[in-house]
Amino acid sequence: MDKEMSKAKTVIHAEYEILKAVIDRVPLDEVHHFMVRDSASATRFEKAANNVATLINNLAERRKHRLPFDHPDYKLKGERGEEQ
Repeated sequence: MDKEMSKAKTVIHAEYEILKAVIDRVPLDEVHHFMVRDSASATRFEKAANNVATLINNLAERRKHRLPFDHPDYKLKGERGEEQ
């Protein structure tokens, strides 16, 4: 766990931390093992995993302007992130 993580100050703050944890810590190995049988299913799985990661990252990004002001990832609404 992130030692700098504070208690959930708002529902949005908790949602953001949960979304970050899902992206950072949820392994897809078991799902991959059952779903990938050949190169075609491997390609589909990889595309799907990237699509889901993008969705989750977008959900987290849209919460950054509503994080507590002292949160390291807080940014003003409309500020562009490093990844854009």
